[in-house]
Amino acid sequence: MMCYAQKEDLLLEETYMDTLMEVVDFNNENLGSLGGLDCLLDHSTGILNEHGETVFVFGDAGVGKSMLLQRLQSLWASGRLASAAKFFFHFRCRMFSCFKESDTLCLQDLLFKHFCYPEQDPEEVFSFLLRFPHTALFTFDGLDELHSDFDLSRVPDSCCPWEPAHPLVLLANLLSGRLLKGAGKLLTARTGVEVPRQLLRKKVLLRGFSPGHLRAYARRMFPERTAHEHLLQQLDANPNLCSLCAVPLFCWIIFRCFQHFHTAFEGSSQLPDCAVTLTDVFLLVTEVHLNRTQPSSLVQRNTRSPAETLRAGWRTLHALGQVAHRGTDRSLFVFGQEEVQASKLQEGDLQLGFLRALSDVGPEQGQQSYEFFHLTLQSFFTAFFLVADDKVGTRELLRFFREWTSPGETPSTFCYPSFFSFQCLGGGSRLGPDPFRNKDHFQFTNLFLCGLLAKARQKLLQQLVPKATLRRKRKALWAHLFASLRSYLKSLPRVQSGGFSQVHAMPTFLWMLRCIYETQSQKVGRLAAKGISANYLKLAFCNACSADCSALSFVLHHFHRQLALDLDNNNLNDYGVQELQPCFSRLTVIRLSVNQITDTGVKVLCEELTKYKIVTFLGLYNNQITDIGAKYVAQILDECRGLTHLKLGKNRITGEGGKCVALAVKNSTSIVDVGMWGNQIGDEGAKAFAEALRDHPSLSNLSLAFNGISPEGGKSLAQALKQNTTLTIFWLTKNELNDEAAECFAEMLKVNQTLRHLWLIQNHITVKGTAQLAEALQKNSTITEICLNGNLINQEEAKVFENEKRIICF
Repeated sequence: MMCYAQKEDLLLEETYMDTLMEVVDFNNENLGSLGGLDCLLDHSTGILNEHGETVFVFGDAGVGKSMLLQRLQSLWASGRLASAAKFFFHFRCRMFSCFKESDTLCLQDLLFKHFCYPEQDPEEVFSFLLRFPHTALFTFDGLDELHSDFDLSRVPDSCCPWEPAHPLVLLANLLSGRLLKGAGKLLTARTGVEVPRQLLRKKVLLRGFSPGHLRAYARRMFPERTAHEHLLQQLDANPNLCSLCAVPLFCWIIFRCFQHFHTAFEGSSQLPDCAVTLTDVFLLVTEVHLNRTQPSSLVQRNTRSPAETLRAGWRTLHALGQVAHRGTDRSLFVFGQEEVQASKLQEGDLQLGFLRALSDVGPEQGQQSYEFFHLTLQSFFTAFFLVADDKVGTRELLRFFREWTSPGETPSTFCYPSFFSFQCLGGGSRLGPDPFRNKDHFQFTNLFLCGLLAKARQKLLQQLVPKATLRRKRKALWAHLFASLRSYLKSLPRVQSGGFSQVHAMPTFLWMLRCIYETQSQKVGRLAAKGISANYLKLAFCNACSADCSALSFVLHHFHRQLALDLDNNNLNDYGVQELQPCFSRLTVIRLSVNQITDTGVKVLCEELTKYKIVTFLGLYNNQITDIGAKYVAQILDECRGLTHLKLGKNRITGEGGKCVALAVKNSTSIVDVGMWGNQIGDEGAKAFAEALRDHPSLSNLSLAFNGISPEGGKSLAQALKQNTTLTIFWLTKNELNDEAAECFAEMLKVNQTLRHLWLIQNHITVKGTAQLAEALQKNSTITEICLNGNLINQEEAKVFENEKRIICF
């Protein structure tokens, strides 16, 4: 892998690290984690569609999709990939943008002339591929970066491997399986791109670095113990920086800058101890690489300030900005020699590494093409051009903000033509919705624009841009930013529920918050907070990461009323919880389920929530909480006397942690609903909950499903319910209860007259235990259902209970 500044080669082995990989269903619900790259091609796990041929890997910009494919190819080439593939073809989808509408190729030319040429007998190799397509593995990187004006709706659905066709037609037919059906296919794209379900075999979501990954990566990048410990100490002191480092690309950039300072200044490197924005990071990396053009002795003496460095590199930065802006404006990411020359970039500018040369692409050989190191870098230079060029007017400055649309509206900026929405890929007509809904290159441009025009950077940029120009552009940007935010929030549908005025914001709202955070202006944050009129903010399934919590806190700490916040099903982890600390003084409802939160994050919650004692709902379902974290949760329940709902299901809590939570439940006079589904509290925990149930004053809903509870634990719970008058819903699904336990529940039902729903689904109860439960119902008119689906009762045996409608066996 070529280093950012193209002055050294970095070995992929030394820089690559697996990130969090999750298998998801068609609705992006988590089905489990992937242990490694071999699992991507494993046909035994995570299969959504047996007839699909494409493994679809998606994630945010910078999360490591391209690096994953490079690593996969490296493993295959060295014989370390558990795959029978004899051929490996790697395509980058952005390259297809280089073809003109009139260009045609046959499949053999596409494979061999534009990927690799066989050493001998290409016809024989191609013939072998046609006969045995399953021996080939294709990877297509960056479907979202594909842009073309070619209208695929005008071409036939079928395609002959020998007949010339437009390269996009070949690509579409490869993906759909009309060409080389049976070949393995791995496709990547950024979050938001939809692929027809019939094509998909498996969906994998890349989440980035967990705190554990980050520490391991620091040790890999800095093998010397003193250096990596110094780095980790600084990261631990700045959760905001850790949040940025959860994105592998940004982590690599930050670590490389740290490495540069550590080397250049004799180990005196120091990361910032204040809030760091993405604009700060990209300005820093720009400064670092511009300074590398100096003689090493000058670098070591650090004679230039950041402003002087940018001023010295003004011509280069402006030329790079021109190239970037022309591409972003047309959603193009590959540039020809003519475009580079038109910007007056010089050979020395290319050596900086911001732009890198590509091998020949397109049907015309011998033409050099270029691309930016990463899409985010192109967006940064686009924003720099919009700020620095005095000719850019207000309309052009705000051009990419047209993507900020209210729910249900269509963006006025047209990013990707719907050229892929045709029958060959299973899509509809070209009049349908744009399948390329992700426009991150526009969004990142907006973000960097806000960062560069922030007042804090005025001193830096006024060396390059007249004060009046900066003032004019900043005024126009702020006016548009606030107007967009107000309009967006007003357009969100409101639901009145449980005393809350609830709005469900979408990812666009997150981009707005990110832009506001880049300004680092408290005035901007206050004005944004004023626009939030609802008191329940739902941001579930928005693909929010830990860094987004920095942006959210930046605005919400100016929100002076109590607030309910739903961040379920995102990617926050412990760093995100730390970044939310300024908000906890006003949060009454906190939903953080499915967010990779560990005991460390729960400790932060405990410290903060017990300060203010206003929380009423705490959702931590499906995280990574152990018995240690369960003790912190118990402390929250003990001290926050208004807590009514606690969701702790699908964590890693055993009997010890279960006892702690149960004791806290026993002592609480406010708790109404406790969810412990999918832990392993066993009989030890069940007995503790039995003690909690006896004469409890408030608990009405309890789930102990899927907890390894045996008949012994079940009997304890049944006995306790004889002395309970509040519980109405009790779930014991997927345990190990048998007829002996069923008999105890039957005896309980003769006494307890408040329980309404008893779920004993998927246990080991036979017709004998069912009969005892049915008999007990003769003395209980309150209970409405006993669910016994999935027990040891066949349909013939179940007929005996047909007249008792409250017994549900099937």
